[in-house]
Amino acid sequence: MAALASRLATENAVSFLRRSFNLIRTLSTSAPPSLAVAASAAAEVAEARKSKQRKKKNLFEVAQFLPNWGIGFQMAKSHWRDVSYEITKINLYKDGRHGKAWGVRHKAGIAVADAPVKISGVHKRGWKYIADSKRKVIETKPAEEPTPA
Repeated sequence: MAALASRLATENAVSFLRRSFNLIRTLSTSAPPSLAVAASAAAEVAEARKSKQRKKKNLFEVAQFLPNWGIGFQMAKSHWRDVSYEITKINLYKDGRHGKAWGVRHKAGIAVADAPVKISGVHKRGWKYIADSKRKVIETKPAEEPTPA
């Protein structure tokens, strides 16, 4: 019985020593709390700035703010030169950020074909709305005059 008691006392002493050394090691290697909080806050600010920096939009994210989901408006990828699509039809998936789109291809402002084609790459980022396209359509429409009855 005495051997069991002495063994228990030895294990308690070793356990206490181990915990105290771990505490000393932890306190000596960690940064002060104020610096740790400042560093984590700075990391969060940098991450937020990076995420807001230039997240380009896919076609549906651009079209969602236009009337009637952008049907009748011209859109193009930001790196395309003189090429755009006039959106004629959109099939939107439930999440609102994915789907399929069809449109008439335009080159240098002139329609290349009469029939709409399925637009490829609509989920890729980098789409933009061409603001001048709708103004040209509105300006070129002749005003209808009422006919006398």
